[in-house]
Amino acid sequence: MKILQINSVYGERSTGRIAYELACAQIKNSIDPYIVSGEGKSDSPNIHIMSGKLYLKMNILKTRLFGKHGFYSKLATRRMLKFVSKVSPDIIHLHNIHGHYFNVKMIFEYIHKHNIPVVWTLHDCWAFTGHCPHFDYIGCDRWKSGCGNCPQRRGYPDSWFFDRSKGNLKAKKKLFTLPQKMHIVTPSYWLSSLAKQSFLSKYPVTTIHNGIDTEKFCPAESDLKKRLGIDNKFVIMGIVSNLNSTKGGQYFLELAKLLKEDEHIVILSLEKDFEKLPQNITALPRTESAEALAKAYSGADVFVNPTLQDTFPTVNIEALSCGTPVVTFDTGGSSESLTQDCSVVVKKGDTKGLYEGIQIVRNGDFSREKCRARGLEFTSENCYSKYIDIYRNI
Repeated sequence: MKILQINSVYGERSTGRIAYELACAQIKNSIDPYIVSGEGKSDSPNIHIMSGKLYLKMNILKTRLFGKHGFYSKLATRRMLKFVSKVSPDIIHLHNIHGHYFNVKMIFEYIHKHNIPVVWTLHDCWAFTGHCPHFDYIGCDRWKSGCGNCPQRRGYPDSWFFDRSKGNLKAKKKLFTLPQKMHIVTPSYWLSSLAKQSFLSKYPVTTIHNGIDTEKFCPAESDLKKRLGIDNKFVIMGIVSNLNSTKGGQYFLELAKLLKEDEHIVILSLEKDFEKLPQNITALPRTESAEALAKAYSGADVFVNPTLQDTFPTVNIEALSCGTPVVTFDTGGSSESLTQDCSVVVKKGDTKGLYEGIQIVRNGDFSREKCRARGLEFTSENCYSKYIDIYRNI
């Protein structure tokens, strides 16, 4: 059996690591894995990279000028489909096909023409909306009635002048219901319930939680506190790229106002806004190293995830697998990986509740052993072996 995965990235970031882990699971089950990635570098004949950065920027500009996101990149998609024809896969496994890399019309017409079975893992809601990958934050349900007058037109994928949401959704519905055999997979029950309310409900929908490499994400000796000069502090860790986003970075600034003298926040992956950080927040650079991440998680006393929209954040299970308790907003599928003996779930947007949750962890019976045990329930092998059954059934 030959499986060809298509995703915006491979081997890095959350969906890229998922695609990589799936490829490893396929190899263990005597399945030949092939990859199409929107970006990256590889000399492997089994991996096709879509296009360079200049071509990508041109597609981004087209989306911003004309608004038909997902319907550009014709030349790169044509080259990609030649690779697909050469591979002649038994199944095409789609992941994130937005991100300015692919022409979805060409991909789905090719699938329909060659009658190729499809497994499609939805990592967000983009497949059944006219524009956005997430609508939970603003409470929009226009996707149920055909979209139009989009309140997030200027959000990703940014369209400067035109609201194409109504026409884009109509085109998606026509294209995404072409395959005769398709199985929809979601990483959370939350997203599964939404997919079943959309036009994709004509296909079977299964929830398979994301998995992680629990041998890499494991309790590790960490010099985090010593290195940062905060040996005597209770360390609160978070991962955000900036302090004003739907990942909830701004809540760390609010938390900083509530901290005691012996409490300190460490933010990983912050790319800007350093001038806004008070003295009780330290920022560390982004890393794709699982070993470095595991040491960071292990060096913290609690991991805080104040996300305002999310499907099934792997950072929660990475932290648990390293033995660190989690405090998170009850957003999307963020709480589905958590249990009461290793985490605290707080009402979305409640800063005071976040801090109270941190205090519950600090003063409560949250052992690292219980956290690690919960994390071990999401091993890559356990989670991604379920895809093998879907491949064989379809």
